[in-house]
Amino acid sequence: MRGPKRPLFLARAPYRRRRLRDAARLLPVLGLLLLILPLLWAPEAQMTLTANDVIYFFSVWLFLILLAAAFAPGLRGGEGRDEDED
Repeated sequence: MRGPKRPLFLARAPYRRRRLRDAARLLPVLGLLLLILPLLWAPEAQMTLTANDVIYFFSVWLFLILLAAAFAPGLRGGEGRDEDED
């Protein structure tokens, strides 16, 4: 006979921690896309940096910092516990 079956679904806390880690891993990709975006909408002949571009870059930079700070408490201290609970 087999032993007791493992539950099909994960507990909420480890699942949320894993999804939060996945989102944190995608944060640099999001930042890169947001920072490259002005190059896509600028005409090819005109590659000068305007005041609006500088404001946009600093806004994206601040947004990424705030988003990383929002992710940080959920990422703290749970690195190895997920695998031990399974």
